[in-house]
Amino acid sequence: MTTTHSDDTAGTTTVEYAPEQPARLEWAKHAPEVYKAMVRLDMAARQGLDHTLYELVKIRASQINHCALCIDMHTKDALAAGESVERIVQLSAWDESRHFYTPKELAALELTEAVTVLTDGFVPDEVYENAAEHFEEAELSQLIAAITAINAWNRFGVTCRMVPGHYQPGQYK
Repeated sequence: MTTTHSDDTAGTTTVEYAPEQPARLEWAKHAPEVYKAMVRLDMAARQGLDHTLYELVKIRASQINHCALCIDMHTKDALAAGESVERIVQLSAWDESRHFYTPKELAALELTEAVTVLTDGFVPDEVYENAAEHFEEAELSQLIAAITAINAWNRFGVTCRMVPGHYQPGQYK
């Protein structure tokens, strides 16, 4: 891909980027019923959750899982919904940038990491208890569902190497 930039001081600059690689597999086309079930799961999981919190969780899990398509999608959706660039940029280092987030958001991010990276095979009690202090049981259940759903989407995205960069905010709503 070639991009031309105008610079008032130096004129025009051309930058050559690496070529875009196609997706390995268009899984949704070949497994449409699974795709539709995933969409229904995702829509059900987001019910009752604050939209900002929902997008932060989606972005963070996608960062951990290296799902470029989902990072692209949820970052664009968050920005379109009014989330700040600064909070999105700091999300990859949220634990060192705690002052950008509310205690409830921090509890959700901590839970997101624990559910996404099951290194010890379980979510630590202290992480779950912290989340339970900030969320009513119904909302906590929805949060866990949202974290689970994005992790499933991420697995499809990274396995099939879905291509980022083409998503438009709200495209799949």
